[in-house]
Amino acid sequence: MKKIYFLLLFVLSLTILPAQQLKSFKGKVSDAYNFWICTPEGYKKADTAKPLVVFLHGRSLCGRDLNRVRRYGPLNAIEKHGLKLDAIVLAPQNPGSGWRPEKVMRLIEWTKSRYAIDTNRIYVIGMSLGGFGTIDLAGTYPDRFAAAMALCGGGTIRDYCGLNELPLWILHGTADRAVGVGASQKVVDAMRSCGESRRLIWTRLKGASHGRLARIFYLPETYQWLFAHSLADSGRAVDRTFKITPSTLDRSVYRELLKSDKIAVDYTRGAPAPSDPVDFADLEEEEGADTLQLASAENNEDEELQEVEASIDKASVKKKNADKSKKDSGKKYYKIKKGDTLSSIARRNGTTVKALCRLNNIKPTTTLRVGKRLRVK
Repeated sequence: MKKIYFLLLFVLSLTILPAQQLKSFKGKVSDAYNFWICTPEGYKKADTAKPLVVFLHGRSLCGRDLNRVRRYGPLNAIEKHGLKLDAIVLAPQNPGSGWRPEKVMRLIEWTKSRYAIDTNRIYVIGMSLGGFGTIDLAGTYPDRFAAAMALCGGGTIRDYCGLNELPLWILHGTADRAVGVGASQKVVDAMRSCGESRRLIWTRLKGASHGRLARIFYLPETYQWLFAHSLADSGRAVDRTFKITPSTLDRSVYRELLKSDKIAVDYTRGAPAPSDPVDFADLEEEEGADTLQLASAENNEDEELQEVEASIDKASVKKKNADKSKKDSGKKYYKIKKGDTLSSIARRNGTTVKALCRLNNIKPTTTLRVGKRLRVK
C-alpha cells in the first residue's frame, strides 16, 4: 500500500511541473527548417492563447547545429539575460541560404496546430540575413502578421507593395559594413512607390555598425512595440510612441537584464491611436547609400556574431565585477592586536566565534598572529 502511495505522489509531481520552456525539433516538418519552440514558464495548451514571435537569424547562425540559434537574439535574451515574454517564440535555423517564406510559414502552421496561438498576434523579427527573411516573409503574407521588425537587412521579393498593409519597422545602421544601408533604403523606396506607406517606420541609426543592432533584441520595449499591434486593430495603425536612436543602443541593455528581475512584457495594452500621415521630406536622407544584394548578407556576417558576443561577454564580465565589488563593499575586517582572542574580537564586533571561524576558514584553536587581518563581517 505504501509503495502505491509513493508511486501516486511521484506521478502527481510530474503532472504539476512547468512545461519545458525550450524544445528543439529536427526533421519534424517536411520541406521546412529545424527549429526551437520556447514557451512561457508554466505554459499549458489549455491556457489563454499566446502571441507568437518568429525570430529569423543572420548568416552567422546558419548550419545544422541548432544550439547556434541560441547565441544571440530572443532565445539568448530569455535564457541568459532574464527577458520574460508572455508569448511563444519560434526560432528556426537556416542551413545556409536565403530564407524561404513558404518554409517558415509551414513551421508557423505546424506551431498553430500544436500550441495555443493567438492568430491575431503573430509577429516576425529578424536581423541581417534574417532581416531579408523578415521583409520577404511579411511581404509575401502581409495578412498573417500583426507587425514586423527588420534589422540591417533588405529584401528579394519582386513586389514590396504588400508590406504597406502591416505595421513594419525597418532599422539600419549607417556604418554597416556587412549589409549597406542602401539595401533597406531600396525596400523603403519600393514601398513608397506603391503609394500610402503610413504603417512604415524607417529608422537610420547614424554611426551604428552591423552587429550593434543586435542589442535591439534585448530591449523589452522591442517586444512591447510588437505586442502593441494586432490584426484585429481598426485600420492596422502603427505605434510610434517608442523610439530607437543611437543613444538607445548605448544603453547597457545586457547588464540591465542581467541585474534585473525577470521582465514581463504586457501584450494586452490597447491598439495604438491611428497613425498621422508621415511627411517623408522630414526624414533624414542617407548620403552615398550603396545598394548591396543578398550575397552580402550571406558572406559578410562574421562581424555580426563577433560584435554581438563580444558585447554580451563584456557586459557579463562587468556585471560579475560589479557584483563582486558590491559584495566586497559589505565586508568588514579587524586587524589583530596583541592580547586579542577570538572571543574578545567577536564581542567587540558583535558576532560569534563560530561566525568568525566560518568567515575565515579557521578553527577555534587557531593561533592568532598580530598584524593579520581577520574578517568579522
